[in-house]
Amino acid sequence: MASNSPDRARLLAEEAAGNNAPALTVSELSGALKRSVEDAFSHVRVRGEISGFKRVASGHSYLTLKDDRACIDGVIWKGTGSALAFRPEDGIEVIATGRLTTYPGRSKYQMVIERLELAGQGALMQLLDQRRRQLAAEGLFDRERKRPLPFLPRVIGVVTSPTGAVIRDILHRLEDRCPSHVIVWPVAVQGEGAAAQVAAAVRGFGALPEAGGPAPRPDLIIVARGGGSIEDLWAFNEEVVVRAVAESPIPTISAVGHETDTTLCDFAADVRAPTPTAAAEIAVPVRAELLAQVRELGLRSGRCVRRYRERAGERLEALIARWPTPERLLGPQRQRADDLGERLPRALSHRLAHARGELSHVAGALRPRLLQDRIERGHERLAAVRLRPEIIRARIADGRLNLARLWRLAEQLHPDKPLARGYARVERRPGGGTIATAGEAQAAGALTLVFADGRVDARVERDASSPYEKKKAAAPKPVQPKLL
Repeated sequence: MASNSPDRARLLAEEAAGNNAPALTVSELSGALKRSVEDAFSHVRVRGEISGFKRVASGHSYLTLKDDRACIDGVIWKGTGSALAFRPEDGIEVIATGRLTTYPGRSKYQMVIERLELAGQGALMQLLDQRRRQLAAEGLFDRERKRPLPFLPRVIGVVTSPTGAVIRDILHRLEDRCPSHVIVWPVAVQGEGAAAQVAAAVRGFGALPEAGGPAPRPDLIIVARGGGSIEDLWAFNEEVVVRAVAESPIPTISAVGHETDTTLCDFAADVRAPTPTAAAEIAVPVRAELLAQVRELGLRSGRCVRRYRERAGERLEALIARWPTPERLLGPQRQRADDLGERLPRALSHRLAHARGELSHVAGALRPRLLQDRIERGHERLAAVRLRPEIIRARIADGRLNLARLWRLAEQLHPDKPLARGYARVERRPGGGTIATAGEAQAAGALTLVFADGRVDARVERDASSPYEKKKAAAPKPVQPKLL
């Protein structure tokens, strides 16, 4: 028997007597919770460590604030995130200011962060050390990346505030040491947007064309700022500035703060200067010292030339003192010339007497009759070899007879000559070529018979019992051509 107890399980929902709590929808309950939470916690400040930070494509950021016993989700909308003074990272302790709200879609509450600050000096140093290790791991601070500075830059680019004392100190120091062409790229060196302006200035100098641009391209860049607290210098610790300085195609000097101040920009630059004034001293040499050095080098060069000339003169004089006199050098040659001069007339007289004796010896053999006999014999030989016309005509007649005999022989051997007597020449078809044997005709199949008055095509019929089909029979049968 079923029980009538009011607490028993029922299939259908029924309003019990005295029950004045209506059933709420899920949306109504979520909305009520949302209003209650937002009214009670409309402004809160929470201290905790960032965990799980991520920025989505829409520009909004999501994170979790936690301590050793609890955690709470947080969201930073796009407009608020772009105005933050630093980039949130996991492991950094911060103080978040905002309001609590609920997210009905997941039945969870979260904090809408409107301002985010580092929780004291220790958190700031922790963020700085974490960023330094990250950039160092990428090799941005390696010594191999450092480049030497130009000895005497013609144009110097300075990235700093145009209204501070830094630019005046740099200009005065450059004027005292070595006047140079200075281009100032004005930027904000502190506060919101300072890091982006400094990075844009460094990249802007590097993007200038080397020639023909609106402004001359600097040979050296100085990134400068006066001293201050770590918060004041924080723009030069931002990643965008560090990467711009490390990637600059122009050598860079970092002169941020006083000698005891250190920023990440100092590690990325090619040279770190303790102060902006020291950066100007590093950038250019002292003009007066250069002039004095040039004068000193000139004097030293003159002394070297004079000393070299004096020593060369001394060596020449010593060498001349050891040289023999011209009389000692040329005496034997002069004596030999005198001796030859005396011997020459006697030699000529002796030679002339000898020639006269030879001429007298042969003069008897030179008679006119001997010469005339030789001339007559020469005429006889010339007459014997002279060409006569009758000899040439006889040679031409003999040549004509020989040519006529050869022509008659060629006509008899012409392959078409027998065709006039009833013979025919067998050729392959197509392509031509004379066939000389029955085997070739049997293999060709298609033939052309050439007669004296024309050509006739023919086809060879093959016989299975033919000796040519049986590989060289004893008596081959003649080929019977068939006219087409």
